[in-house]
Amino acid sequence: MKPLRFILELHRATHRVGLFLEGAEPPLDLSQGEAHLLAYLVEAGDASLAELHAAFAHKRSTLTSYMDRLEAKRLVKRVAREEDRRSFQVLLTPSGRALAARVHRRLEALEALVQEHVGERDVEGLCKVLEAFARADTPEEPAPPASHAPRASARKKGRT
Repeated sequence: MKPLRFILELHRATHRVGLFLEGAEPPLDLSQGEAHLLAYLVEAGDASLAELHAAFAHKRSTLTSYMDRLEAKRLVKRVAREEDRRSFQVLLTPSGRALAARVHRRLEALEALVQEHVGERDVEGLCKVLEAFARADTPEEPAPPASHAPRASARKKGRT
């Protein structure tokens, strides 16, 4: 059995982020997942549920639970999107924006503490590893063999 090289350290680091967030004074009164969603929204701006799902790779039911809790705390608001009334846009409320800014500043402070001990190349290497993790469970579908591709004349006529 090969020793795990990344998973345990990744888990430990994720847990440490949660502990750092829990140490905020006054307390944030958020789960780690809720805190990360707020930090994302304050940095990226309003987002659709689909965008949040893509950014965090939560199960849809998990993301819905987070949104329900954040909405119950009056930190976010879900509104139907103009272009597609079946989908929702997530907006920070004024109190949500204030708390999200606190969360973001707390996470900035943690990053600053870590960056005191590593160089820019270390950060770039870590980002590269984390991006590989993000792609690891979404294998690219191979292109169909040329013999199975629609003919150009069929594509032009709308037939495949």
